[in-house]
Amino acid sequence: MPILTANHIYKSYVVDPILEDISFHVEYGDKIGVLGLNGTGKTTLFQILSERLHMDQGQVQLQKGVKIGYLEQHTKIESQFNIFDECLLVFENLIQMEQWLRKTEMEISQSSQEDQNKLEKLMNEYGHTLEEFTVLNGYGYKSEIRGVLKGLGFGEDDFEKPVEILSGGQKSRLSLAKLLLEKPDLLLLDEPTNHLDIDAITWLEKFLKDYKGSSLMISHDRYFLDNVANRIFYMENRSLQSYNTDYTGFMVQRKKELEIMKRQYDNQQKEVKRQEEIIQRFMNYGGERYTKQARSRQKMLDKIKLVPKRDEAKKASFRFDPETRSGRDVLHAEGIRKRFDELNLLEDISLDIYREEKVGLIGPNGIGKTTLFRILLGQIETDDGSVKLGQHVYPGYFDQEMSDLNLDKTVLDEIWDSYPLLDHYQIRTYLSQFLFVGDDIFKEIYELSGGEKARVALLKLMLSKSNFLLMDEPTNHLDIDSKEVLEDALRNYSGTIFVISHDRYFLNQVATKILELTEDGVTEYIGNYDYYLEKKAILSMDDEVEEEQKTRTQVKLEKKKEKVILQKERESKRLIKNIEATISDLEDKIKEVDRKLSNPVIYNEHQEVLKLSKKRENFQNELDKVYAQWMEFEE
Repeated sequence: MPILTANHIYKSYVVDPILEDISFHVEYGDKIGVLGLNGTGKTTLFQILSERLHMDQGQVQLQKGVKIGYLEQHTKIESQFNIFDECLLVFENLIQMEQWLRKTEMEISQSSQEDQNKLEKLMNEYGHTLEEFTVLNGYGYKSEIRGVLKGLGFGEDDFEKPVEILSGGQKSRLSLAKLLLEKPDLLLLDEPTNHLDIDAITWLEKFLKDYKGSSLMISHDRYFLDNVANRIFYMENRSLQSYNTDYTGFMVQRKKELEIMKRQYDNQQKEVKRQEEIIQRFMNYGGERYTKQARSRQKMLDKIKLVPKRDEAKKASFRFDPETRSGRDVLHAEGIRKRFDELNLLEDISLDIYREEKVGLIGPNGIGKTTLFRILLGQIETDDGSVKLGQHVYPGYFDQEMSDLNLDKTVLDEIWDSYPLLDHYQIRTYLSQFLFVGDDIFKEIYELSGGEKARVALLKLMLSKSNFLLMDEPTNHLDIDSKEVLEDALRNYSGTIFVISHDRYFLNQVATKILELTEDGVTEYIGNYDYYLEKKAILSMDDEVEEEQKTRTQVKLEKKKEKVILQKERESKRLIKNIEATISDLEDKIKEVDRKLSNPVIYNEHQEVLKLSKKRENFQNELDKVYAQWMEFEE
């Protein structure tokens, strides 16, 4: 049974319709990717489903009790709390429930036997509340918060940070964390991977695959969609088409559909033209018989339902042509160190890039990727180490913040002021290739969407004729069609590319080498992203094999070292065994107390209930302490 059904949704802005006759259903457990070019109404649809926007016509039916959670693409979270306390707001009902339980325990302990009816009623209410508190994970919600925050890239040190000092990306991650902790029946996620690094995206993929509820996900991350989505909604020409497949399957199916539609249109047009020629010939013959046949054929022709002509969606046209060929050695960096106050951000970073290489730089958020780029470009100074560009190397930079764009200029002036030697015709031609036509060229930069700003920045980069492109998250704001065009352009680029990206599909299409930046330095993998994953898996297996293939001499040496710590290990194992036995014993005691508390009869004996509740709390506190000791040994 569907948890949500949408029927004939229609929405227009003034006189321009954006959604027409949209109908679909969402089953429990569905993971649906919502695709379409920018401006096709994806976010509008989400706002209608979340009741933030009224539809003009149509109906949305929700199964009784279904709760919807909506993550907007641009969040504006304002708070006086720190990160962890902000997440605690999600569990405010549990916190209030816990406070009520403690307060009620005091009331029960201080009650007299005189008002037996009131006491019995209070005891029953206490019992039901305690049972609900336990079922809702009242004893484990803080651990749940830590798990989600860490999964989305927040460290323990971040938990105490005030929300008001967070960047826009961090606020988006915090909003996503809160939404996941709320566990709604239907998640509406608008670009959920935009501000996540690869590790966090991988965690989110697993979370959503394991999530029992349903989710609708607007995303341009094709790798993410392939890993999570079991259905695809494609929005185009104000309509919605549903596909029961993942992203790759959708692309194959969609390509076949377009080919069939084109053949149907072409064949029908040929037949219409043939019939029109026959009608015209009969009319030219004259005579009643021919005129009658011509009219008969015209009536048949008028009844034909014409196959609509598909207007191919306009795509930007990117082509990067370096003006000068660089030397073989494009970049040599050695021993780079960078410190900010007490933070050692980059430590002993060395790397080499050679002509025509297409290098992807990956690593978790905050590891220093953008800082490294800015050091390589000479925008900030390194504390130690050296950077050397090769002969005839002319770098160009795409900044993910697009900070070099002047928000007060028009699109036309932004390009013309940067390249004043181009004439008006050339400027208009270039702008049209990047989908800026008509009055669009007179829009001021601040009016543009993220994708439009990215296209302006990419056009400026293209016109620079650089032979070494450093690109920081170039696909962040692009729709899928624009990403594919950019990928084609970069694959055909004869210069050298060094790109920071969390877009794994993009890295697979473009990169010929992956550099992984970690706290230990830079590790090189010759190949695309999938090769990087395969190599990491092989290296992990090799480490295990290497352990098994040690020489006898190595084994003897290690045995001598092991003897020194053997006694400590034995002692540790003994302690761990004792701790695990204690954990098992305490868990059994808690289960026994819970069993007794779940018996309704016991609530006639309020002192016994109070005693059991106190005993359970003591057991739980002791168990937490023992678990902490066990975790120390495990680490």
